[in-house]
Amino acid sequence: MVTHSIIITAGGIGKRMESEIPKQFIEICGKPILLHTLELFYHFDSSMELFITLPEDWKSYWNEILEKNNCKIHHQVISGGEERYHSIQNALEFCSGKYISVHDGVRPLVSASTLKKCFEALENHAAVVPVLNVKESIRQLENGSSHAVNRNEFKLIHTPQCFHASILKKAYQQEFHERITDDASLVEAKGVLIHLVESNEENIKITTPNDLKIAELFIQDKSK
Repeated sequence: MVTHSIIITAGGIGKRMESEIPKQFIEICGKPILLHTLELFYHFDSSMELFITLPEDWKSYWNEILEKNNCKIHHQVISGGEERYHSIQNALEFCSGKYISVHDGVRPLVSASTLKKCFEALENHAAVVPVLNVKESIRQLENGSSHAVNRNEFKLIHTPQCFHASILKKAYQQEFHERITDDASLVEAKGVLIHLVESNEENIKITTPNDLKIAELFIQDKSK
């Protein structure tokens, strides 16, 4: 039996990146972001079941990338849906692992240490999410004004978000609504407590040109 299924979501079109191609296909250090992410999970544990959700129109482009980079990593490509929710719902039908984790395809810098903490915590918790402390002061907008809030009461949410398979599949039986922000919020709506573990700071979601520059520095440093 497969222990762990990984769903890598790559359905975005990258409007904020101002690119002609979806952000997951933009190259960093000579390799597309999504390929960096796929390789990261494979090298962490090659026995994991790997899925990538992609827009239907970009599947052939992804195949060209795999051929160009001589990538032989076994994974299954799942057609993305109208929303991220629907893409993951499609992928869940094929997951056979005891645990299922969902990761952003444009987070190619999650560390092995963060993955280890997430996966080990699943032994005692049904839902595990990596987070970071908030460093900056923050304010809450309300009725046209704002007020300061205690940053220690807030966390930045990263991926992979990790779950017992039965819990996540049951959560995705709920109807889609716009208040669904991530997998953890969907699971939490079913009464499941979310266990938090510390993420690594470089585990950024690449969404802007500045993020690209930062990620390139980290990837270059890893390759030294």
